Amino acid sequence: MRIKNQGCKRVPVSKGTTILYRKPFAYVVRSAVRDERCDHCLRSGKLLKCSSCQYVYYCDRSCQKESWPIHKVECPRLKKVVAQWKIMPDAARLMARIILKLKQGGANEVDYYTETNFRKFKDLMSHYSDIKKDTKRLEHFTTLCAVLYEFLGETLIPNVAELMGIYGRICTNCFNILDINMNTIAAGIYLGPSVMDHSCKPNSVAVFEGTTIVIRTLVDLPCLDWSQIRISYVDLLNSNKDRREELHSSYYFLCDCEKCKQPDPMAEATACPNSLCDSPCLIDAEECEKCGTKLSKEFKEKFREVTDFTAHNLEKMKTMAYLDISKMCLEKQKNILHRFNVQHVRTLEAAHIAAMNLECWEDAEFYGKELMPGYLLYYGEIHPLTGLLYLTIGKIQLHLRKSEEAFKALINANSVLMITHGEMHSLVKEELRPLLYQATTEQLSNIHNGM
Repeated sequence: MRIKNQGCKRVPVSKGTTILYRKPFAYVVRSAVRDERCDHCLRSGKLLKCSSCQYVYYCDRSCQKESWPIHKVECPRLKKVVAQWKIMPDAARLMARIILKLKQGGANEVDYYTETNFRKFKDLMSHYSDIKKDTKRLEHFTTLCAVLYEFLGETLIPNVAELMGIYGRICTNCFNILDINMNTIAAGIYLGPSVMDHSCKPNSVAVFEGTTIVIRTLVDLPCLDWSQIRISYVDLLNSNKDRREELHSSYYFLCDCEKCKQPDPMAEATACPNSLCDSPCLIDAEECEKCGTKLSKEFKEKFREVTDFTAHNLEKMKTMAYLDISKMCLEKQKNILHRFNVQHVRTLEAAHIAAMNLECWEDAEFYGKELMPGYLLYYGEIHPLTGLLYLTIGKIQLHLRKSEEAFKALINANSVLMITHGEMHSLVKEELRPLLYQATTEQLSNIHNGM
């Protein structure tokens, strides 16, 4: 499919418009979920293991057949991997798939994002010179090369310069492929969508339906001008300083978007020592700018102690959130961290997730509602994660038989997700609509019984 270039015609584009959808040039399932997701379509459910390599899983023979052109080369090699290393590094497998695809004619594959504009793999920026100066990435590249030589053999491996070009294109152009709950399940290279630049205040968003990337507008646009389409490359729940550092280290540019130019007083703020004042305070200030309350030496020391404690525990909880640890951090943060301090919001997020995992529904609802103001501040009113949080809260409230509150939360979810995902997305069709129907039915039932 080619997307019509509306930029020249000055045709307005409404928010919630799908402006591009594409299949990946190459992709791999994350090794952490390879036994939970089909290696071809990424669906979950009852899967069948490849009888030869014993490494990848498929829904059925149809998915296995579709995947065979690329898997037939890697299959015997993955079989060896299972025997030697147990796990194939995701980045190495993605590089191997790109190498194989390029050798099978993929270098000539074009992906149109307008009627006349397209991209080939070679058009993706490799940041070759930046990679060569980046010590950490050079070490990673060297490790991957050793794996690739063992995996593919010398006859299939391109020269070092070409290998580094492929590696650089992956580093700076790869998309994390997300499931409907915004969890990363795969990684892929998309040619046309790679044309989009970054902004910390994006006007568009990438969501996924299986392996298909869907680009949708978050705001009304005067026209479809691809030079002005912006998505976010990084998680927006962060301070300006941390976002800019991540963008520079990962993508080699300094962000000068509108959001990064604005003051950022809340992200690393203390609470005001005056409990009656809700103003954020900077740790280096002598007093609260709003009420004049002094920030004592003891208060500042306590703030640093709490932030160090929280940072340590948030790092520990990156792979698994724990409710008891989250609650302990939140207790220490009380009256010390401002309610919009990034660490505080992250801790609420961890508590919400942990409570859901433990099926502690009252806690999950409480922390979800406490988390919402932080999401609205950092992600904005129209963002997939904001919509998903409304949906999750509504779902929990239905479980707790709070149908009136659930209905309100799900209506909010609907207003967001219809823009970010659209009415045909599986999240809306299979999750949101049934929940809205249930909430509406229970509302009517309660009214009837009350009468």
